Amino acid sequence: MPGNNELNAHTPMMQQYLGLKGQHPNTLLFYRMGDFYELFFDDAEKAARLLDITLTTRGQSAGQPIKMAGVPYHALEPYLARLVKLGESVVICEQVGDPGEASKSGKGPVERVVARIVTPGTLTDAALLDEKRDNLLMALVVSRQHAGLAWLNLASGEFRISEVAPDKLPATLERIRPAEIVVAESLQLAFTPEAALTRQPDWHFDSEAATRDLCAHFQTASLSGFGADGLHTGLAAAGALLRYAQATQTRALTHVKAFVVERDGIYLGLDTATRRNLELTETLRGQPSPTLFSLLDACITAMGARTLRHALHHPLRDPSIPAARHAAIEALLDESHGGRGRRLSEVRQALRGFADIERIAGRIALYSARPRDLSSLRASLHRLAELREAVEDTPSPLLTELCVALATPVATLDFLTRAILPEPATQVRDGGVIANGFDADLDAVRALNDNCGAFLVDLEARERERSGIASLKVEYNRVHGFYIEITHANTGKVPEDYRRRQTLKNAERYITPELKAFEDKALSAQDRALAREKVLYESVLTDLQAELPQLQRIARAVAMSDLLACFAENAHTRNYCRPLFCAEPGLLIAGGRHPVVEGELAGGESFIANDTKLAEDRRLLLITGPNMGGKSTYMRQTALIALMAHIGCFVPADRVVLGPLDQIFTRIGASDDLASGRSTFMVEMTESAAILHHATENSLVLMDEVGRGTSTFDGMALAFAICRHLLEKNRCLTLFATHYFELTRLANEYVDLANVHLDAVEHRERIVFLHAVEDGPANQSYGIQVAALAGIPVSVVKAARRQLREFEQRASINPVQPDLFVPTWSSRPELVEDDVIPAMQRLAAINPDELTPKQALEALYDLKALIR
Repeated sequence: MPGNNELNAHTPMMQQYLGLKGQHPNTLLFYRMGDFYELFFDDAEKAARLLDITLTTRGQSAGQPIKMAGVPYHALEPYLARLVKLGESVVICEQVGDPGEASKSGKGPVERVVARIVTPGTLTDAALLDEKRDNLLMALVVSRQHAGLAWLNLASGEFRISEVAPDKLPATLERIRPAEIVVAESLQLAFTPEAALTRQPDWHFDSEAATRDLCAHFQTASLSGFGADGLHTGLAAAGALLRYAQATQTRALTHVKAFVVERDGIYLGLDTATRRNLELTETLRGQPSPTLFSLLDACITAMGARTLRHALHHPLRDPSIPAARHAAIEALLDESHGGRGRRLSEVRQALRGFADIERIAGRIALYSARPRDLSSLRASLHRLAELREAVEDTPSPLLTELCVALATPVATLDFLTRAILPEPATQVRDGGVIANGFDADLDAVRALNDNCGAFLVDLEARERERSGIASLKVEYNRVHGFYIEITHANTGKVPEDYRRRQTLKNAERYITPELKAFEDKALSAQDRALAREKVLYESVLTDLQAELPQLQRIARAVAMSDLLACFAENAHTRNYCRPLFCAEPGLLIAGGRHPVVEGELAGGESFIANDTKLAEDRRLLLITGPNMGGKSTYMRQTALIALMAHIGCFVPADRVVLGPLDQIFTRIGASDDLASGRSTFMVEMTESAAILHHATENSLVLMDEVGRGTSTFDGMALAFAICRHLLEKNRCLTLFATHYFELTRLANEYVDLANVHLDAVEHRERIVFLHAVEDGPANQSYGIQVAALAGIPVSVVKAARRQLREFEQRASINPVQPDLFVPTWSSRPELVEDDVIPAMQRLAAINPDELTPKQALEALYDLKALIR
């Protein structure tokens, strides 16, 4: 800890700190001082609060004590992880000068520079990253016509650009899920993204400057070769993103070799509500399991798990790539290769022990790879031959492509073997990283250290003989260097050329001219060896830059091999089938099952499989049945099966045939958005409106209980109108669940609407759900029975049954749903369909001119009785 005299605002060291802090006024600055990173002033107060570390004061600034807080340099990573998780950014300021030289010269403080800037979107250290989730940095530009997006995975070098309509921006951000979004200072968003928001000057987002910067980075005359013609907001975002990423890393991004333009229509459309409702990677409560990802994740490597997560949010619209994956899975399960699952077992065994090549390559590009990253990379390259052998000689074109990509880079492997020790130290600063024989100068310096032990043994023997002291020891420690230790009982025998170095309780330590000369030589050799290793290690990283494209290809091939093996393992253990794609519109599922619900069932309990058929002449299934009967599960499983097929996975069914699909929409469940002033019903209607505006004849639509958030008549009218619109205008493939039994009559008007139901049976006022989908409409809702199951007090359940019987008795003269009548305390019942009310029929039959006064009075009493 520095003394008070060092912490005056006018001292050179504090002037240096203030100059660096002035360049990063809104970011926590970790300032290296010896064995600590120190924070000062407001940064110290903020860090102490966020990290729960001690806040102290030293020295004076403007008459006030200077606030300080610090963390040990060797324990930096956990603190960084906590800050980044809280959305903070951190500037790491390192010492690059020699403290000893600075002290001797008296010319000023040790030289310090900003080594890196750590932000939520620019993490590359393994300790700070979730190994199963991509960490993406995004830049965003919004105009009236387009929202331009560019996003970068700094760990892998993957760089993408897209332009979407502004109203599709929330769904696009939900798909990509960046950790940090860079925007212009003047940009006002109509919504609040979940990612950390970083604002940069508006001029960083100039499209012409961005084009020049991108061309300079990729060393091209234009960006036409990347398919970027016609992009403006997208390129503006890309330029700002590249500028920001380079600034945080304080170097060029050599592993970012190209960018990909994502055009609209590549992926199966999934809006925000659909991703939430289908619980792809997190539950409705925000938990990581049980989800489709947690169920399917049988990946061996972290790269494979990240590829799976990405695939779940990016199902491909074009069936050719998923179909190629299906063929590869079938090849892995081929029984002709030593029995069913034998090849799969070989692939999964070969994948064990692979390091995260993708992220190691990224750290090599940024010169932040540690010695054990390189030894892990070397071990992984050794395993490539085994993996390649496991996937070769199959009829699958995709596996054949992977075989080529998995070829061992012999030159790179040989270089790493020659350069890095078999078990290197954790940090370069500790030494013991570069292999013997790699550098002659290092070997020569190390030889001095290696001979040190022999010299000390020889010296000890000679000094014992010369002095006659049998207990004399020659030793070394890091604090006092080399010394000769003699007990107090033998001090009378100490030779005259011995010079006292240290006095202990029971002994004295001495140094001799010969030992001092050796000490200077040995310690100099240690320092020179460590300095030489640092230089050599930096040169190793430099030499590996040329190998980055090949390492990235290998990483992608290993990740895809793992993904296919994961899909095959699920198919093998969960009895999934290969889905088929066809050109005819529709969706056929025989024996479909909900993958996550089935996976969560207790041992011995089986899932009730159901069929789904949607076709040109059967575009809407109107689903009725009791609450808890399985309507929502049935609908979700249909969407999940379609999505799994489009990511290249086998599916939980006996047989599946899919026609063309462009989007999946869901309107399921009840939720509000009170922060934006939207009630549950408003959210329901907003999601319904999105479906009605955007669903096409190739869209799969799930709609559950539309209209139940408002009054009975309003809700049923909306349900009728929405159902008709889906049939007449959108012509999409629809599963429409409802408790409005009146909607089942639509089957008489539309030949492409079919009624189906999930049934239940009642036994002694108890209900048993059958979970089986049958043709035709349901006959009742069993709502009161479900309320009883939920624990509603018995007295309330009995009162509800009495009220229900009263409604049913009143409805006996009117064949409409009982809850369409106003309760008994109303002044009069509200009639729904006047033309079927007996009172109206009786009134229509009366001819007043033919009635006597007595007959007219009797008719009036009859009408009143009918109304009651």
